[in-house]
Amino acid sequence: MFVSIEKSVLYVVATPIGNRGDISSRAVEVLRGVDLIAAEDTRHSRSLLQYLGIDTPMLALHDHNERQLTGQLVARLLGGESLALISDAGTPLISDPGFPLVRECHAGGVRVTPVPGASALICALSASGLPTDKFVFEGFPPRTQSARREQFGTLNSELRTMVFYESSHRVLDCCRDLAEVLGAQRPAVMARELTKRYETLFHSDLGAICQLLETEPVQRKGEFVILVAGAPKDARQLSAETERVLRVLVDELPLKQAASLAARLTGEKKNALYRQALSWRSEE
Repeated sequence: MFVSIEKSVLYVVATPIGNRGDISSRAVEVLRGVDLIAAEDTRHSRSLLQYLGIDTPMLALHDHNERQLTGQLVARLLGGESLALISDAGTPLISDPGFPLVRECHAGGVRVTPVPGASALICALSASGLPTDKFVFEGFPPRTQSARREQFGTLNSELRTMVFYESSHRVLDCCRDLAEVLGAQRPAVMARELTKRYETLFHSDLGAICQLLETEPVQRKGEFVILVAGAPKDARQLSAETERVLRVLVDELPLKQAASLAARLTGEKKNALYRQALSWRSEE
């Protein structure tokens, strides 16, 4: 396949998320033909380029230097050079560096062309068995428990399938917080090491995913996509009186204590009350 490389064009090139055979022939030709490749980690990308027989010069472009280098790269593009942007794996800018460069290219009149391919987000969603007609991508959740739970609280009533990325270091804590805030029975899928040798797609609910991660340490290794079903459309709403009681208690007590006491007073389930209280707190 012959691909004509145009001058003064930024090519946003997707690379494999694991299986090197997933790269497209067009991506290979673009990476071979451009003047420069901006890579998230040149050490990581070098092995892929060597495998493909590509010796195009590379420049590191990551979270710590992209704002400083963006002007220089746009100037080179305006001067007639062609540039390919790649991340460590998958489609650039999807929870990866590159946004400042793409934005400035548009602002400066530089053409930006996508070269599509693998994306862990779409890969996991397509095989999840959860609704795919509407979904929301939340990226990596916050690192701290309080911030994570606050974010998850805002999603308590989200009807679309929710998709998160997570690292091996925090995946168990993340799933525990999801189960606590959204409910352990919420349908969910854990996708691990997609397209790689130890690929795992575990279909169950948040409680079962937590149990799997707790009892089988090997399942906590690798890169993760966590998918959670949206809230049921017919989920029962709290009565006006229950909300009034809960609001009074939330104003005076910690959330867990307020939810527990409100459950005793109203007969509602504690977890549902806690999720509602979290949602209110997140809106403040």
